[in-house]
Order: sequence, then structure tokens, then C-alpha cells
Amino acid sequence: MNRYAAAWTTEVSLVRAMEQVAIEIQSQLEGRHPDLLLVFCSHHYADAWQNLSAGLVSTTGAKVLLGCSGESIVATGRELENGPALSIWAASWDGVGMIPFQATFERTPDGIVTTGLPQGVNGLLQGNARCAIVLADPYSSLTDLITDHLAEDLPNLPVIGGMASGGGPGENRLFYAHKAIEPQVFEEGAIGVILSGNLTFTPVVSQGCKPVGTTYVVTKADRNFIVELGGEPPLARLEQLYADLSATDQRLIENGLHLGLAMTEYRDQFRRGDFLIANVIGADRNTGVLAIGGKARVGQTVQFHLRDHVTASEDLVEMLKTARSSHPAPQAALLFTCNGRGTRLFSAPHHDAQKLEEFFGSIPVAGFFAQGELGQVGTKNFLHGFTASIGLFG
Repeated sequence: MNRYAAAWTTEVSLVRAMEQVAIEIQSQLEGRHPDLLLVFCSHHYADAWQNLSAGLVSTTGAKVLLGCSGESIVATGRELENGPALSIWAASWDGVGMIPFQATFERTPDGIVTTGLPQGVNGLLQGNARCAIVLADPYSSLTDLITDHLAEDLPNLPVIGGMASGGGPGENRLFYAHKAIEPQVFEEGAIGVILSGNLTFTPVVSQGCKPVGTTYVVTKADRNFIVELGGEPPLARLEQLYADLSATDQRLIENGLHLGLAMTEYRDQFRRGDFLIANVIGADRNTGVLAIGGKARVGQTVQFHLRDHVTASEDLVEMLKTARSSHPAPQAALLFTCNGRGTRLFSAPHHDAQKLEEFFGSIPVAGFFAQGELGQVGTKNFLHGFTASIGLFG
């Protein structure tokens, strides 16, 4: 039987905070030691971070610990955006395998060299991999190298997680421990764990946008420049769309426009969740060319998208509805939400955490506000922005 627990505190002293959450976790797990412990910690505890990994392993008996610092911290039904906050999430599993890893990145004359990523795991896991959780420092890691490596060995494996937030270069922390090494705290790189075996996992990625207008096929493109949509300059297509929109949606276009890149062409109809969202970052009025924050390929289906607090909320609700209708009720969840969401986007606090609770009840939840969120769209994993990336565990 798989058991999960979560606890949080806003205690000012990190020593007392660790004691409080450890006692609560032990109570919820009825004395069982966690196989996996995830910890998310605000920068208010920075002076005592060096003792966090060892302290929590000692008090909980966790076999594997992963964690990071965050600008704001997520707990069950709550988003703790101000003041000190410590949130931990524990799993005590039967029949679940774990492969933890710690990756470093070094710039060489031949390019970036990555060390520490797990090798040859597909044969070891024999097709039983369920998901990977990855946490990384945004200034010293390249998560696409991690996701590409995992995709080669474990095709279609969903990856969730995010980039530590709240500090500049050298100011974020990654917390790491497992039975083969002493508990450690890192300023750079990335950490993660691959989970396999007796586990169900459902990824939910809400990119916070709504599609508008019709779909188009890219008929000419060059890197991140879209030259033609259906044989016409994309700016001309956009002007046609703008004229047909409501005044509200016209204002959203004026404040920021996005383009959805279809992840597969095998669809009779395209809906929310079928697109990877890229920002429109520029336009040339003379040529009608659009520049986007990503790459589009010739033959790819695209559609313009809009984002604000209303569409972000609607999109999350739609994604959670789909997950609830098509998958078993989860026992626990992890939530990695953008540090541009929360009260910076929504009028009331705790938005994403409370939506998760509305759909699945008061299950154990933890996470943080990330400086980039990892999540799967289609069958590929990406580093997103303005996204809520959720992992549902059964």
C-alpha cells in the first residue's frame, strides 16, 4: 500500500520548523519512514540552509531526499507567498523503485558537458518507469539536456519539477540525500529521481492560455521566424483575427500575444492542451513576419492564444476536469507553479492550490513557485513559463 503525507509551517526558526514538520509526517505515515521526501524552503531560512538536508534525513529517516529553495512555497490548499515557509511531502511505497541523480554542467570548447545523469536505465527498469522529478538551479543548468537524455533512454516518460527561485546566481539551493551519499546542499546544477514500478502517475500541465480564431499551417519558416501561415504573411492573418475579436480579447492581444504550436498533427480537432505555447516576441510590418520564443516547422499546425487571469483560471479548471474524468482519483500531488502566478496574476491568494483541492480533495500537496516549470505536452517535456505543472500520484 502506498502512503503519502504532507506538512508545512511558517515557524521562524528552521530548527523548530524541521521538528514540527517531521513530527507531523511521522504521524500521518503512522510511524513508517518515507522512501521519498521532497522539501521546499523559502529564502527566509537561508542562514541555516546548510543543515536542512541532514536535519530532515535524521528526523524522518527518509531514504531519498530532494528539495530546493523557492520564492514562495506551496502546501496543501495554500500558497505561502510572504514570510518564512517550509513545506515537505513524503511517500512511503511498496514496490516502487527510485533512481536518484545529481547532474552538473560544464562549459568546454566542445560545448556543454553534462555529468551525473543516469545511464542505461531503460534496460534496468524494463519499461516500468512512471515519471521523473527534476529540480534545478536556473543559472547553472540546462534542463533540456536532462529531458533530452531521459527521452532517449525512456521515451514518453513524463518529467515534472521546476527551477529554484527567489535568488540570483549562487543564491538558490538544492537539497539532496540518499543512502549512498551524505546529505548535501548544492548551489548549482540539478537533482532528480526516476520513479518506477507499483505507481500510477498523471501529469497535468496548464499553460494558462485560450486559443482564439482558427488554426493555420506553417507554410514557410526560418528558425524562430514564421514567414507564412497558409500561404499568407502571419501579420496579415493576425490583423484578420483582430478585427473579428471582442473588445476584451483585442485588449489582450495588445497586452501580449502567444502562439500555440501543435504537438501532433494527428487530431481531427485541436483543443486546449494540444499546443506548446510560445510568446510572440516581435513583428516586421514591412514583411509581415512574426518572431516567436520557440521554433516552428513547416507543416506544423498553429493557433493564436491569449492569456490573462481569467483564461489562466479557465485553463487550469479545464485541465483538472480532464484529469479527473479520465484517471483514477489521486492520493497525493505535487504542484510547481510559475512565480508570475499567485497574487501577481490572480485577485485572491492560493488560486492554483485551492483549485487542485476543489477537484481532488485535501490530499497531501507540496511544491513551490518556480522560475520555470517542467512539464509534458504531448509526449515531450519542456521548460515552461507562466505554467502550473502538476503531478498526480496514485
